[in-house]
Amino acid sequence: MRRRRVHEKEILPDPKFNSRIVAKFINMVTLEGKKSLAEKMVYGSFEMIKEQLNEQDVLKIFHKAIDNARPRLEVKPRRVGGATYQVPIEVKQERGTSIALRWIRDFARSKKGKSMTSKLADEILAAYKGEGSVIKKRDDTHKMAESNKAFAHFRW
Repeated sequence: MRRRRVHEKEILPDPKFNSRIVAKFINMVTLEGKKSLAEKMVYGSFEMIKEQLNEQDVLKIFHKAIDNARPRLEVKPRRVGGATYQVPIEVKQERGTSIALRWIRDFARSKKGKSMTSKLADEILAAYKGEGSVIKKRDDTHKMAESNKAFAHFRW
C-alpha cells in the first residue's frame, strides 16, 4: 500500500430538501466561497424545472438526471512495460455520481448568454430526458472503455 486511505468529509444535507446530493451539488457550483449565491442558483434552477415540467417532486427529476448522466465504465491509464494502456474499469456509485454532477456543472458553465440558474436548469432537464452534452460525454466515455476492452486484463 503506497498511500493512506482518504477519510471523506461528511457533507451535511442541504436545508431545503434535506438531501446530501443536492448539498454536494451546491458545494460544486460554489465559486469563491459564495455558497449562498450557489444555493440561490441551484434552488432557482429547481424552481424553473418545476415550472417547465409541472412536476412537484423536483428531487426525483434531479436524481433521475444524475442517474442518466452517471458513467458505468471509464478508462484509466496503466503503464505496462514502457507502454501506457487505457484500461477500462467499472465506476463505483459514489464516484459516478460526483462525475455526473461535475459534468452537469461544467457544461452549464461553458454555455453562453443566459443566467447560470437557467443554464443549470437546461442541463439538468437535458440529462433527465437522456439528451444533451452530458449524455454525449457519458456515451463517449463508454465508447472509449468499449474500444479498449482488449486491455481489460491489465486491471489490478
